[in-house]
Amino acid sequence: YTTEEGVVLHDKDQCIGCGYCFYACPFGAPQYPQQEAFGVRGKMDKCTFCSGGPEEDNSLAEYEKYGANRLAEGKLPLCAEMCSTKALLAGDGDVVADIYRQRTLRRGGRPQTWGWDKAYGSDV
Repeated sequence: YTTEEGVVLHDKDQCIGCGYCFYACPFGAPQYPQQEAFGVRGKMDKCTFCSGGPEEDNSLAEYEKYGANRLAEGKLPLCAEMCSTKALLAGDGDVVADIYRQRTLRRGGRPQTWGWDKAYGSDV
């Protein structure tokens, strides 16, 4: 399912560990837990962008299954907040895209850069 913020999540109570999401995801986001012994796969897990899960926001059940819901608290995902080089950005898609566009131009990127037209249009 998808949150209001556009984050794609999974419900750990419904997951059976079949692995279909692992093979279907082009980004490799779903992963089997690493805590168990070799060969014990269990249910899938993935980054939630610190947005919790299907339970009530900031409830104990949500925290125990998915960790802190930083987005509901008005905060950025912890990885983006702690990134010292600001290579990871989070927030409004248009703002983040503009920051990356400016970085590309500063580093000598041109409108011929792969994907430029799709991301920014041809009149940039």
